[in-house]
Amino acid sequence: MYPASVKKLLQRFPLFKSLTDYEIDPIINIAKNRTYRSGVHIFMQDDLLTNVYFIHQGKIKIYRTDIQGKEQIINILSEGEMFPHQGFFRNDNYPAHAEVMEEAVLFYIPIHLFEDFLINNPEVSIKIFRVLGDKIVDLQNRLEEKILRNTYEQIILLLIRLGKKHGMEHINETTTLTTRFTNRDLANMIGSSRETVSRTITQLKKKQLILIDSNGNMILDTNRLKEELFQ
Repeated sequence: MYPASVKKLLQRFPLFKSLTDYEIDPIINIAKNRTYRSGVHIFMQDDLLTNVYFIHQGKIKIYRTDIQGKEQIINILSEGEMFPHQGFFRNDNYPAHAEVMEEAVLFYIPIHLFEDFLINNPEVSIKIFRVLGDKIVDLQNRLEEKILRNTYEQIILLLIRLGKKHGMEHINETTTLTTRFTNRDLANMIGSSRETVSRTITQLKKKQLILIDSNGNMILDTNRLKEELFQ
């Protein structure tokens, strides 16, 4: 890929938008790109942390596994996002697995070179701190949901959250999830069981709070789902 094309693509990322050509040139010189097929692992939990990745297109599932092999989905990342979100300026390992959900085009930069870039571009460091702050707030909100909400409410809140990040809003105030999530995926996001999620989804369908369109996509009646939390 030509340097001019790399520059144009990288400048779409919020981290790099405000950089001058002079400031972004070092990134262009060290960034590489690669296409990953669906189902491929980019790295595994506890592998030595070597690269930081930027998603140009596609979706990436970040998840951890325990000793028994049980999966806990940490996040689903999409275009414009970076990962991992920890390990800068310290010797560390990847904290989770990264699996391609939809064919992805990623830019990646060796972590030590990216750290050098951050030292020379403190405004990018500040942006990264803001991203990390948003992640911390999101994790705090999820912990509160786990403690204060029952499973039925947790599933509703999860659907609303997925709708904001992976949905297409319509003028009738419904939202179509544009990414397919299995009941197993949903269960692994909140530490529940597939059977519990399946029963809850069935209940929500009966109440017409969610629908399935002709393409198999889930349609959320977001306002009524929010109202359901206060029943």
